[in-house]
Amino acid sequence: MKKSLVIVESPAKAKTIEKYLGPGFTVKASVGHIKDLPKKTLGVDVENGFLPTYELIATKKKVVDDLRKAAEKADAIFLALDPDREGEAIAWHVAEEIGKKSKGALPKGKGKKGDSAKGESFGGKIQRILFNEITKKAIQEAVQKPMELNRPLYEAQQARRVLDRLVGYQISPILWEKVRRGLSAGRVQSVTVRIICEREQAIRAFKPEEYWSLEVNLMGSREPSFIAHLALYKDEKIEIKAEAESKKAVAALQKETFKLVKITKKERKRYPPPPFITSKLQQDAARKLGFTTKRIMMIAQQLYEGVELGAEGSVGLITYMRTDSIRVSDGALTEVRDFIEKQFGKSHLPEKAIIYKGKKGAQDAHEAIRPTSVAYHPQEIKEHLTAEQYKLYDLIWKRFVASQMVPAIYDQTLFEINAGLYGFRANGSIIKEAGYLAVYHEDREESGEEDEEGVLPLLTEGEVLKLLELIPKQHFTEPPPRFTEASLVKELEEKGIGRPSTYAAILSNIQDKEYAKKELGRFSPTDLGGITNDLLVGSFPDILSVEFTAKMEEELDDVEEGRRSYKDVLGDFYTPFSKTLVHAKEHMKDIKRQEIKTDLSCEKCKSPMVIKWGRRGEFIACSNYPECKNTREFTRHEGGEIKLTKLEVTGEFCGTCASQMVIKSGRFGKFLACSKYPECKTSRSISLGINCPKCEGGKVAERRTKKGRTFYGCTSYPNCKFATWDKPVKEKCPQCDSTFLLLKVSKKDGNRTLCPKECGYEKRDEGEPTPEKVPAA
Repeated sequence: MKKSLVIVESPAKAKTIEKYLGPGFTVKASVGHIKDLPKKTLGVDVENGFLPTYELIATKKKVVDDLRKAAEKADAIFLALDPDREGEAIAWHVAEEIGKKSKGALPKGKGKKGDSAKGESFGGKIQRILFNEITKKAIQEAVQKPMELNRPLYEAQQARRVLDRLVGYQISPILWEKVRRGLSAGRVQSVTVRIICEREQAIRAFKPEEYWSLEVNLMGSREPSFIAHLALYKDEKIEIKAEAESKKAVAALQKETFKLVKITKKERKRYPPPPFITSKLQQDAARKLGFTTKRIMMIAQQLYEGVELGAEGSVGLITYMRTDSIRVSDGALTEVRDFIEKQFGKSHLPEKAIIYKGKKGAQDAHEAIRPTSVAYHPQEIKEHLTAEQYKLYDLIWKRFVASQMVPAIYDQTLFEINAGLYGFRANGSIIKEAGYLAVYHEDREESGEEDEEGVLPLLTEGEVLKLLELIPKQHFTEPPPRFTEASLVKELEEKGIGRPSTYAAILSNIQDKEYAKKELGRFSPTDLGGITNDLLVGSFPDILSVEFTAKMEEELDDVEEGRRSYKDVLGDFYTPFSKTLVHAKEHMKDIKRQEIKTDLSCEKCKSPMVIKWGRRGEFIACSNYPECKNTREFTRHEGGEIKLTKLEVTGEFCGTCASQMVIKSGRFGKFLACSKYPECKTSRSISLGINCPKCEGGKVAERRTKKGRTFYGCTSYPNCKFATWDKPVKEKCPQCDSTFLLLKVSKKDGNRTLCPKECGYEKRDEGEPTPEKVPAA
């Protein structure tokens, strides 16, 4: 029997695919990328056409050995990696590695779209297969229609990787020298930080302006009463800027007669949105489900690669989740239309399938993100999914079904009311036919539509209306809001920064690198992010511009489409960049060694105090360093006034030198430190006053993981490794001898206090939400 080897990225994907192929097929996983640029050198020969040097990733040696052995035994090899740039790069590298066993190296192709890397070392038996969904039909059809490896697609990925290496590997050391070691710059990452910083600058520079609205509560010949809004004065749009103007209008209107001069009724249609592309899925799931983009893509990957559905085994539930195409296959359209007719009736089904028009440059070889079959109803397979998988699948399923349904129809009514020289408007809107809204509601931010506004009474033109109440309201203009994950993804997409497949990594990286922080679901720059951004924008204004970064994305698309060569794109970038790099090394401000004078004096030696930059940001230090090592934390108040942070004395004493312990703030929150610092560098976590239940010698204290997540552990660590995510509360259990309880926080189910032992005691928090409960942004 002929033996075939299929190579995919992940074991989960391998497991799902294997059941759709016959006994002559073996499916193995590369477990992601197998090769990358070297860690300790640039790995790019800029003098020789930007030729990259790839190295086998150390942890993938065994994986590659296994693939080589399997390849030797196979008569045909199908590279079934993901249908995008990253998948093509993995396919190319796998082909190169498994081809090393024979006499000659793998040919590199001719550089034109569609050129191949044929496995001549195996007699041309290495071929590429593509599919957008992991179903029996899609897999078997792909195996019957193999193709060559796509060099332009691979070179587009390689160009992006090399660009990122040229920028990151050469700018980062400058930041190490000028700010602090360990910092990194990224071609797209740094522009994202710039967008966050510029939004923060706009917020700080914003000056609120006063304005007033004026509403009236009116009654006509029939109930109910209704609210109308002031819109016109002398037939022109009116803006009330001050209270005096508002009072003048109120006084005048109290003497006027209110007359309903015009009623306009019309039918309005609200059309369904297209099925998801990657960026829209990230935005919608972030807003509706509260997931981070990183989490969204991880869960979507699970749904794509396959989920165990009981006796049916592993099933791929959605199509490929990295796509900018809204195309849907004919088979999927037929299936969903049949489902809509059976489930909702012909009244909810358009005469013909809806074909959505994609954006310019979208890869229509791909499909939109949709369920592989609408027969897998979310409710019917819920028991086999995790809570997060179910929520995301439910969103994708409903959006796809809704996309092929009839529009919602509203009855809209507009009242135009005159009162002397003033004109008022009242709007009413109710749903006449739900249409697609029977399945799915998109957010107002995406649809741009207002929700229904309620019912207006059945009145006739010419009616005189009774004034029940005048309602003046003071308002102030508000600054632009900080970005949420959803709105930042939208901003990046609209400006052409990066690609949706990279957004999850970008948003995660800027937080991991401490350039931005997220509080109450919204991004703001850290001090480090602000300073780094200022330095990079000052030294690399073009490369760190939104326009330049968007243009580079277009040029990478040109490489993929075969319109431009890899070498030309990199050459055009590197020539000006290398000159800017030399200038930055010499002229970028040295924050690490910079000292800003203050009016404060050192309380220890009376020398002037200066502001310096350290690993944890700005701090005040004695200018007489190293003779005097006094340092203090400080805050900046309005007007730039500098105020020293008052040391909080705790009554506890240092175990090393017996001095007072004080509370200080660090990277991961507050902690106890010796007041004799820097002479004595003893520090420890702040105790909750609860004895450790494991060792009984230490105390339970609040701690943070490297990524900043709060947990509670023993002060005797590492000798005692007691740890819990739930906050211990110093309260005795009323049912057993436990000396403390645990506070379990849940946004979904509310807070509960329960016993750490197995007595079963539990108390629900019926009071106000605790600070840990973060409101929706």
